[in-house]
Amino acid sequence: MTKPQSHGREPFESVDRAPEAQAEGFATVRQAHESEMAEDYVELIAELIETRGEARPVDIAERLGVKPPTVTKNISRLKAAGLVRRERYRAIFLTAEGQALAEACRRRHRIVVAFLLSLGIDEETAECDAEGIEHHVSDTTLEAFERALR
Repeated sequence: MTKPQSHGREPFESVDRAPEAQAEGFATVRQAHESEMAEDYVELIAELIETRGEARPVDIAERLGVKPPTVTKNISRLKAAGLVRRERYRAIFLTAEGQALAEACRRRHRIVVAFLLSLGIDEETAECDAEGIEHHVSDTTLEAFERALR
């Protein structure tokens, strides 16, 4: 029997993985997508508080490139998750849990950026790519990045 032709497309490599392992991989990616919003928001809120002394919804909207109602909706979700607190018509503050998540996200981001820079990627591209990679990289891979940087 002959191998099917791909008509110029990249051929699929045969991967000998159990269906359960493949399903687990996809589930991990879905979980990472779900937590991306929270991670991006708490990381940005921490940065705004550190650099400007406060995190206002208008600043969050501007930095994330979204509309203020989107920020309001997502802040409500973060509040329900126990990551932020907010008083009416006031800035947004991180809870202890939100601060811990922001610090973990910042650490992951720094490691990914440093690793990409070590590969010769320019700083702007490394920063941009790290925004996606940091949410999906496993702890094992992150530790390997750190070892490679030493």
